[in-house]
Amino acid sequence: MKIGLASPNSSYGVPTAEVAVDLEQRGYDSLWVGEHSHIPTSRETPHPSGEELPRFYWHMRDPFVSLAMAAQATTTLKLVTGVCLVLEHEIVDLAKQVSTIDDASGGRFLFGVGVGWNREELENVSSVPWSQRYNAMRETVGALRALWGNESAGYTGTFVNVAESWVYPKPTRPEGPPVLMGCQGRLGMKHVAEYADEWCPLDIGFRDVAKGLGWMRDAAEAAGRDPDSIPVTMYCFGSPNAEKLEQYRELGIVRTVLSAPDEPDAHHRFLDRVQPLVDQYR
Repeated sequence: MKIGLASPNSSYGVPTAEVAVDLEQRGYDSLWVGEHSHIPTSRETPHPSGEELPRFYWHMRDPFVSLAMAAQATTTLKLVTGVCLVLEHEIVDLAKQVSTIDDASGGRFLFGVGVGWNREELENVSSVPWSQRYNAMRETVGALRALWGNESAGYTGTFVNVAESWVYPKPTRPEGPPVLMGCQGRLGMKHVAEYADEWCPLDIGFRDVAKGLGWMRDAAEAAGRDPDSIPVTMYCFGSPNAEKLEQYRELGIVRTVLSAPDEPDAHHRFLDRVQPLVDQYR
């Protein structure tokens, strides 16, 4: 089983390129960074955990700039948006950002996507109704794949419209980088099963991880896909241990992503503490 690390990527944390070099030397498979362009101070939407929103959420560096710096500092480490809030981006600009970093990294980029959980954040930058966010994401992914995979392409939808255009550079693969979807819940799983390349849920989203994986397999079969054709990466929150990682491995999860603290001292202590697990499973 592969081991990745999710970095808070905060402006007061360890520089992203430094994190990437350290992870590559320690034997990690991948570096994951999230995205929140901003957090409205109204704070109407509670954090999914039910706890107070950690301050790194409004101190996040830009994921694409950060991963580009990480790409230049490493040679084998995979670089992942975990996840990119695709509905907060202009579609052509997003297509170019993704293909540029994929090209610059030699195809090491994995495109994690999601609709987000902060309703007022989306409303602040997008006209997409909250109730239609999944449908808008389907169109966004479809438009991106069209722009990446053709010399020229356009897209006409309810939420995404692009005139026939040339958009370069192209990604290293004609179909674009793998799309890893972070959605959970029955509706999210339906979208994963329909058009995602991989699935990357949070383990705190399930009372029973095995049951959650079973729901996903059911959704894949209902969509006419082989469940085994959709690799699963599990975000591991809380304190990781060998028992939990062994359970994930036995369930067929291909990668576990550990979640690092945001403060530099705590970040380094965490990496030292979990290194035996990385050595065991990498």
